[in-house]
Amino acid sequence: MDKVLEQTFSVILRAGRTDDALPCGTILYQGFRAIAEQHGLAPDFPSAEFGAAMLTEILADPAVYSVVAEASDGRVIGSNFLWEGDTIAGVGPTTVDPAAQNRSVGRRLMEDVLQRAREKRYAGVRLVQAAHNSRSLSLYTKLGFDVREPLANFEGKPLSLTIPGRSVRLMTEADLAVCNQLCDRIHGHDRAGELKAAIGRGTAMLVECDGRVSGYTSEIGFFGHAVAENNEDLKALIAAAPASAELGFYVPMRNADLFRWCLNHGLRVTQTATLMSLGLYNEPAGAFLPSVLY
Repeated sequence: MDKVLEQTFSVILRAGRTDDALPCGTILYQGFRAIAEQHGLAPDFPSAEFGAAMLTEILADPAVYSVVAEASDGRVIGSNFLWEGDTIAGVGPTTVDPAAQNRSVGRRLMEDVLQRAREKRYAGVRLVQAAHNSRSLSLYTKLGFDVREPLANFEGKPLSLTIPGRSVRLMTEADLAVCNQLCDRIHGHDRAGELKAAIGRGTAMLVECDGRVSGYTSEIGFFGHAVAENNEDLKALIAAAPASAELGFYVPMRNADLFRWCLNHGLRVTQTATLMSLGLYNEPAGAFLPSVLY
């Protein structure tokens, strides 16, 4: 038996540090790659270096709680994150070293962030789970999560289109209030902290119809979300995106009109996923795109 497997029973959980980015990023890449390749899919992330760069940002973000799993010899074998900037907390990415999987390390990491969410009294916790990973689907369901939406991950080139009757522009902080009100009207909560950060990065856009805001996106991309009054507003945001993010974006498959429109405009489905929730959840009263968190 591999030495790591022998030691997972005495796994130690601790707070994440910035110097965990390389080992955790390597595990992020290797763990997702191993599961994807079992199902004949391309890896979720292009390299271990990409994973390390992404986790460098996450570990340095004061709005993200991090937990790292170590074997008794100090070797990092997994990590998990709770995004705490808004009313709803998002979970992920949750990763375990392939050599240490199926030893309850993932459960320990999930239980830790859920305990944190209870202590912080979050109204709800959500995540997006890779549909081909039946083990994580089973674990999250056992921990209390409910399946809410089947998702398609789209990738493709920028469409550079305009939708009749819609105009799209960059969002400013002056637009925050009306966009937060729109999100609250559609979901029953806003994502104010996330949206303000997106404005600071210069990725947030809004769409207007008849001179009023009818939708917005923090980014058309893997970590971006969008809400809108209807599909024409979402189509305008997708069509005006300067570039599809390297890892694409998610579309709820129950939204057949938008799903079909994306396919008919040359975007391709690379894999499917599942939006899951624990605690507060309202059936959306409009159109939306989730992020990799929710």
